[in-house]
Amino acid sequence: MIETERAASLAAPGPGERLRLLFVRLFVRLGVLPFLLLVAVVVFASLSENFLTLRNLTNVVRQAVYLLIVSLGQMLALLTGGFDLSVGTILALTSVVGASAMAAAHAAFPDLPWLSILLGSLAGLSAGTAIGVANGLGVALFGVSPFIMTLGMASVGFGIALYLTGGVPVYGMPREFGEVFGFGELLGVPVPILVTVLFVLVMLVLVYRTRLGRSFYAVGGNVKAARLSGIDTRRVLFTTYVLCAFLASIGGLLLTARLDTGEANIGASMPLESIAACVIAGVSLRGGVGRVENVVLGALFIVLVQNGMNLARIESYLQTVVLGLLLILAVIADQLRLRLMASLRA
Repeated sequence: MIETERAASLAAPGPGERLRLLFVRLFVRLGVLPFLLLVAVVVFASLSENFLTLRNLTNVVRQAVYLLIVSLGQMLALLTGGFDLSVGTILALTSVVGASAMAAAHAAFPDLPWLSILLGSLAGLSAGTAIGVANGLGVALFGVSPFIMTLGMASVGFGIALYLTGGVPVYGMPREFGEVFGFGELLGVPVPILVTVLFVLVMLVLVYRTRLGRSFYAVGGNVKAARLSGIDTRRVLFTTYVLCAFLASIGGLLLTARLDTGEANIGASMPLESIAACVIAGVSLRGGVGRVENVVLGALFIVLVQNGMNLARIESYLQTVVLGLLLILAVIADQLRLRLMASLRA
């Protein structure tokens, strides 16, 4: 009887082992993001008393909308097994073309500001989405690597933006554009946040409730199996990069309204930040894995860390180092999570 009880006590895990198993299960189920978010809140709250104030948190959400919208498009590219390095250029080209067209229309029709805003927005969206069309054709039709294709188009788009402006900011847009889409509020909620919420809802429906959304996962999971199952993989890949560019263009217009100028040098860090937001949120670089709501939290986390470092007066150069380290940590955590999932299944 004593030997049986002793064997049972040896077989039963202790408190430390139970805690470790609980941590492993949570990590496998939730990913690394909740743990990084908890650490960030504790660290920055201890460094600055203003970090957890309502005003600062509202400012974080307002600043996150641009990265969030771009990250939603980047998620689509990652789901299909690729990525888009041209999203920063798309922001810049959308800003330059949209602001230039808006300023020209406003000079021609000064009494019709909303017509100028409409024409400028359409011009900016068309220019940014055109980069996505080129990316989609290269990747889907000609089989070019997403890395090479989007990197090449990033250079092309940036060169066009600089050529159009000569590196000089574009002014002359209608005052209403910045007042409404940059700083406006509706029922006490900033308009950029409302626009972002709308696109998040659209993405939730697209990814989870449509055939196209399921095709993103299928193509990223196994492109050969997806093709054999009747999915037009070329059409899916083409649509992926067009949608990614369109979402980046929306972010470019909102950022232009916030700055009240068209800038050719905005969005330089957006490719790294959007990929980091997705990977930290559990979107696999191998494709086929990722969730919209997690990407929303990932984008908020990136901006929260940047905000915390600003409050802690950490130099901008070191902030870039921290962002790169977070990306590397997220990739390592993703690989570790895959191994743990395989071991638990076994």
